[in-house]
Order: sequence, then C-alpha cells, then structure tokens
Amino acid sequence: MQTVRLGRTNAQVSVAGLGCGGHSRLGMAQGADAHHAAGVVRRALDLGVTFIDTARAYGTEAAVGEGIAGRRDQVFLSTKASPRQGRDGALMTAAELAEGLEGSLRRLATDRVDVFHLHGVQPDQYDHCAQVLVPELKRQQAAGKIRFLGITEHFGSDTGHTMLPRALEGDHFDVIMVGFNLVNPSARQRVFPLTRAHDVGTLIMFAVRRQLSDPAALREAVAGLIARGEVDGGQVDAADPLGFLRDRAGIGSVVEAAYRFCRHEPGADVILTGTGNVAHLEANLAAIQAPPLPAEIQTRLATLFGRVDSVSGN
Repeated sequence: MQTVRLGRTNAQVSVAGLGCGGHSRLGMAQGADAHHAAGVVRRALDLGVTFIDTARAYGTEAAVGEGIAGRRDQVFLSTKASPRQGRDGALMTAAELAEGLEGSLRRLATDRVDVFHLHGVQPDQYDHCAQVLVPELKRQQAAGKIRFLGITEHFGSDTGHTMLPRALEGDHFDVIMVGFNLVNPSARQRVFPLTRAHDVGTLIMFAVRRQLSDPAALREAVAGLIARGEVDGGQVDAADPLGFLRDRAGIGSVVEAAYRFCRHEPGADVILTGTGNVAHLEANLAAIQAPPLPAEIQTRLATLFGRVDSVSGN
C-alpha cells in the first residue's frame, strides 16, 4: 500500500482510507450486521489500509472497534460528531461534545482517537464551532483522548466550499475532510492552496458518488450544468459525458478514472472509499494506487468541468 504524510500530523498513512459512512456504511446500510462490517475493516487492514474514518452518526463505530481489536496500533483512527444536535436544531454544547467523545471511545474500544472532527459543519455553524467547541477539543487533546483536531464540510449543500477557507485561515485544525471529484474540482482553487500553506492534512470525500457510477444520474447532472452555464454544451457529449474515459486504453472504468483523478491531485492526501463488499474494496484500492490519468485526459476534464462548483457528485 502506498503511503502519504498527513500534513502537520507527520503521520505516514495509507493513501486509501476506509470510509465507514456514505451509502454503504460497511454494508450495514443494506442490512449487513456489525460482524460483517468488522470483517470488511479487517480485510482493509490486511490489504494495508491504515486510515479508517467513522462517525457517531454512521452507526459503525462499534463495528470498527470490533474490526481493529488487537490491531489498534496499525490504525490511524478518525471519528466525528456533528455540531447540531437533535431535531430541534440546537447547537452542541462543550459538555455534550465531551460526552459524545466518551461514547465514541467506548464504541471504538479505545482510549484515544487520532483525529476527531467536527462533522459536516455548515457555514453558519462555524463561529459556534470556533468559539465553543474548539476550546473543548483542545481540552480533550490535552487529556490525551484526541491526538489531532479535524473539521469536515457539508459538501452536499456547501459545494463551493464556503466554510473550509474560514476554518483554514483560523488555523485550529490539523486535518480537514473536503469534497473533491472530477465533476466538481473547485477545491483545487479554493481549498488546496490553503491546506498546503498551513500544512493541513486532507481527506478526500465524494471521490465517487452516484453521478460517477450511474450514467443516468451523470447525464441529468451534466444537463443541469449546461443549463447553468458551468459546462459548455458544445464541448461535451450530453448522452455520454464521460464516455471518452472508457474509450481510453489503460482506463478500466469511469470509477477507476475518478479515483485516479483524486489520488494524484496536488494537495489531496488520503482518498476515502467505502463499501460493504470485499471484492469491491479490493478493486477500489487498486484504482486509488494506479498511475495518474494521461495528461490529455486531465486537460479535457479541466476544460469540461473546471468551472463547476454547484454539484457534489451525489
């Protein structure tokens, strides 16, 4: 497994990270039990994955704890908590954050997490996070329960990255999670220059979502992008927008191309991939570790999608 330095954490971690949320949640979203999910975690470790990301909201922390049992020293472990609590929309207090962290540690069967993220932070929640929750994270860090601080954006609604530049300029966080993919590469201009300047580690989410695995969803998304003027309709085959990737020798699929696109982007560190199927996991890890896309393909993708910032790929 290829490895990468995760910014100023100085940790060497696998370039492929096992994401335990998303549409799969290690298979639990499709009805698999926690023992199956733990088996996916163990197989990822066997294949050299050392970065594992979960969250309280995913319902997979206990499965991850089971999967890493006896192998905790092999894992750079990430979990998260949303700043918004419950249906009333109240923002989390410092005490609730501390309580939530304790619950995550119990479920993960560990005494510490390597990075604890504020999860899916919306732009209007950032001030509360910086003023109320970051001081508590630092107290927990001083107590040895968190090694590094992290924050993740809500890419589904903040597709243009409004929140993360503020977080990076505030310089509270050692690691961020950012949405980036070949149909919305806007983090290239808006986020990665800041992470590189501050030496902040990056976790890439949404490398592959529905629009990159479902041709009908991609056609619909591209039609919308053309209508909004973000994609030049004269430059793209609206019926098969990414067909040129499949037609290129050495590119096995659109999904493979999508992972390769993210993996070799300057500023992208760990590429997250999630699945409940071991064979699928193995294919994704191979794609992430494959060579860069040919230069002419990268140029064509930049020409087609370089102005896009309104879709997430979901």
